[in-house]
Amino acid sequence: MKVGLVELRVPPRLEFLQVIRAFVGAVALVSSDLTAQRASDLRLAVSEAASNGMKAQFRLGAKDEILICCNLDHRQVEVEVRDHGGGFDPKAIKAVPDIESPQRLHYESGLGIALMRRLADEVVIETTPEGTAVRLIMELDNFETEL
Repeated sequence: MKVGLVELRVPPRLEFLQVIRAFVGAVALVSSDLTAQRASDLRLAVSEAASNGMKAQFRLGAKDEILICCNLDHRQVEVEVRDHGGGFDPKAIKAVPDIESPQRLHYESGLGIALMRRLADEVVIETTPEGTAVRLIMELDNFETEL
């Protein structure tokens, strides 16, 4: 099933994270080929990306909307979160201990990107001085090739 592109723009306020999660969940579940658990994982990963973008914009005083783009086709769900938070160097992110490591308990923040990478099948981060685009891709569980 190809739905195409569906977009949502929200103010950069944390109160809108629930709206973003509901939006992404609704788009993701349009296809019965994404299980409820994987849709939940996608909602959490998108929420982390949006939260990071909102916090970055808050630090800069940027009031631009956060853009959430969902694209559903016959083989995957792709969600992109775009912010205007000034960008960052993804290579500068410190590695965190494995989720099952007792050392992980010493980390109260900085786990968002690691969490996104664990939950999504693919994470692509594109950053510029103006902002960041985080693309999260979930492969559909039982996709059929188009004829």
